[in-house]
Amino acid sequence: MTNKNTVSASVNAEKQKRFRERQKAAGKKMVRGYVTQDAMRCHEEIREKTGWSDSEVLSNSLRLTYAAYKCGQIRLLNEWLKDQNR
Repeated sequence: MTNKNTVSASVNAEKQKRFRERQKAAGKKMVRGYVTQDAMRCHEEIREKTGWSDSEVLSNSLRLTYAAYKCGQIRLLNEWLKDQNR
């Protein structure tokens, strides 16, 4: 049974490695997930303006999105992002 688990873990590790290689080849960078170059520029702009770490950017963006959702303002948030070409 242990041998089967080892083989399964090895196969999964190879799949993950191939996925990471494909994302890198597509020009995406890993920042708690793979993002496009446009998204990376936005991420860097947020970090420069706020001084937040990657974790703080992620946490605060989730809080903002959740607050917009709870207040019924997702459409407003999306429209603002479109107006800002984001």
